[in-house]
Amino acid sequence: MMRYITKTDLLIVARDSGYLMIGIGIMCLFPLIMDIFYFEFDVISFLIPGLISISLGFICKRYFENSTPKKIRLKHGMMISSFAWFWAGLIGGLVFMLATNISYIDGVFESVSALTGTGITIYSDVEILPHSILFFRAIEQWIGGLGVVVMVIGVLTKPGAVSSKLYQSEARDERIKPSIKTTLRKTMEIYVIYTIIGIALYVLAGMPLFDSICNTFTIISTGGMSVKNANMGYYQSDIIYFITIVLMILGATSFLVHYKVIKTKGKSLIQDLQFKIIICVIAFVCVMLYFVSNIVPIELIFTVTSAITTTGASVTPVNVMAGWQPFVIICLMCLMLTGGSSGSTVGAIKLVRMITFFKGIYRHVREILSPEGRVVPIKYNGRKLPEKAISQSGNYITLYMMFIMFTWALFCLCGYDPFKSLFTAMSLQGNNGLDLGIMSTSIHPALKVVSMFDMWTGRLEIYPVLITIRAFFEIFKR
Repeated sequence: MMRYITKTDLLIVARDSGYLMIGIGIMCLFPLIMDIFYFEFDVISFLIPGLISISLGFICKRYFENSTPKKIRLKHGMMISSFAWFWAGLIGGLVFMLATNISYIDGVFESVSALTGTGITIYSDVEILPHSILFFRAIEQWIGGLGVVVMVIGVLTKPGAVSSKLYQSEARDERIKPSIKTTLRKTMEIYVIYTIIGIALYVLAGMPLFDSICNTFTIISTGGMSVKNANMGYYQSDIIYFITIVLMILGATSFLVHYKVIKTKGKSLIQDLQFKIIICVIAFVCVMLYFVSNIVPIELIFTVTSAITTTGASVTPVNVMAGWQPFVIICLMCLMLTGGSSGSTVGAIKLVRMITFFKGIYRHVREILSPEGRVVPIKYNGRKLPEKAISQSGNYITLYMMFIMFTWALFCLCGYDPFKSLFTAMSLQGNNGLDLGIMSTSIHPALKVVSMFDMWTGRLEIYPVLITIRAFFEIFKR
């Protein structure tokens, strides 16, 4: 039988994973700033996981540097990317376990939820957590929003084929500049600028500085975890809600569009089809739900924006949201399924795939109605879409829905309400984080593992994880 993965492939993956393990270890050391500043004296909880990751990273990089080919293929990039996110979840879980005395599986769940931008927390009371841990969750979301791999190769690796393949492995293909390295630098510059603006706006709106930093990290990354149990609803401020809505929309807009804003004097934003759809959908759904429900308008706008941007931030208590009309919840589920722009920090299916998929259906209808033999082209933003893109969108959406159906069935099997279970399955797979009260530390460990798998595959857009799993089984072939 033909082998698709050889020993050389595994050595390449081990070598280039070294950079990422070093980067993940450094990420664990950032919260020491807060630990020292607030005199919490819990250095060990961050130092041990950080040093483990950095040490193993240096070993992989040093040991395999000269014993493997320099050439890297897309399959290697996808396997490295999948491993990096998996490793980041494990190391982050160790931090949470050591610092807050929770079980390791709960720690990994919290870490994966933060990194993938899902934002569902396992803690029943986040306000008693140390500042360093709250900051660690925020920094995980901030780094995860841009991409663990993207962030690391933007800082640590050299330009070239490795950077290009790793960039593609996180389901990114939009380039701000011809060079991947330059693209990443510009993307990070935009991300940092928006983060600084967000912190400043929150502080001016009356939010404490620590809260402003953590909340900006989690909102601009469309992660949604908060330093308060009531999430953004704690602040009871329409100005803060409005700032959050703006940051969520910015996070859900393509970085390529952001880059062009200054050069085109704002035209790139207005002309971008995905951005226009996001704004129109938010406006339409809010007006529609306003007339069929009695939800306060600002809460409605906030929740609808949170759903389509896959942020998962909330201003409405979980028990109140769970009591909303089924029609409202179904509308939110549709938004959670769709997501925002490609090339942004959002999860879910993403608008570009939905647009391509429905254009393919419309093309099929037109071809049936047209004279025999006529080929109807599909265009997106003035460019003709290749047939491959249409079939890939359909395949991905089908696979995505299969994952949701599987998770939904498992939650129902464990006795949870079918309607709430479907909402939760969509929230997990789409890295959304909105919850109707199912997710907690008391759910079965098997459901926690499945939930982590959903968040992992959702963030990496499924295929890299499937390729990695296939490669894993290939190792045991004789």
